[in-house]
Amino acid sequence: MSEQQPEALKPLKTWSHLAGNRRRPSEYEVVSTNLHYFTDNPERPWELDSNLPMQTWYKKYCFDSPLKHDDWNAFRDPDQLVYRTYNLLQDGQESYVQGLFDQLNDRGHDQMLTREWVETLARFYTPARYLFHALQMGSVYIHQIAPASTITNCATYETADHLRWLTHTAYRTRELANCYPDVGFGKRERDVWENDPAWQGFRELIEKALIAWDWGEAFTAINLVTKPAVEEALLQQLGSLAQSEGDTLLGLLAQAQKRDAERHRRWSSALVKMALEKEGNREVLQKWVAKWEPLADKAIEAYCSALPDGENAIVEAKSASRYVRQMMGL
Repeated sequence: MSEQQPEALKPLKTWSHLAGNRRRPSEYEVVSTNLHYFTDNPERPWELDSNLPMQTWYKKYCFDSPLKHDDWNAFRDPDQLVYRTYNLLQDGQESYVQGLFDQLNDRGHDQMLTREWVETLARFYTPARYLFHALQMGSVYIHQIAPASTITNCATYETADHLRWLTHTAYRTRELANCYPDVGFGKRERDVWENDPAWQGFRELIEKALIAWDWGEAFTAINLVTKPAVEEALLQQLGSLAQSEGDTLLGLLAQAQKRDAERHRRWSSALVKMALEKEGNREVLQKWVAKWEPLADKAIEAYCSALPDGENAIVEAKSASRYVRQMMGL
């Protein structure tokens, strides 16, 4: 009697988690979804001894987060960026920024700035590289501990953007130091960042946000509260002031950075919208916002109050940063 042969398996046309789609998966779906193997077993995230510190860290701050969803892997980046398309996009942005540097340098832009404005830049602009570096560290932590690879990817590109902001600021610091060697550019920024009253609100906010270990609270503290405050105070208020002071370069550079910030807000908004599908998450997010918002208000007040027309700058920056969260439904 012959043995029955096992039925031959039909080869899949794509990855198993995408096989249920009724269309061909996009490049974004193929290279971005379901990449985190540490989420397969929440009790042993990295397939190691469950008592190892890294294991307990992920169990506590990722899987036991009060921000819950049945399937975080269902999250999708509204811009559907992948590494290839991000580099294409930002290669164009960097070419634009470098063109600004080159063209305005050729025209003697920095030599035409007033001494008063140059000293304003030394106090309110060049120390921002410390703040941008802290934002970079905050977004890279979200990248590391997020419960889905599609969230990690968004935080990764955001991290790269913050590094670009830092690099632009450092580049301008060197240019200004070359033109005004007696002002202290490249030498005094750390002292200003650590001691000037205008920066202490942002320093307190970002340093505390960097130790918000729960992934959901870290996302709230950085993306929903700290970044809008920074972007509205520095990129918007200082950028607008720069234009009125004849600093065309800083004004245009701030506008270019705001384009990155708009993309960061799009993915953050999409993640909040997804989270709000789950009962109880609205209260969790609102509780975290209520915890961090007073620190952001304090930061805006300290920074903007020292700018010309500080009262209006404070009102506009606070209102705009709150509007970001309102548009997300919080």
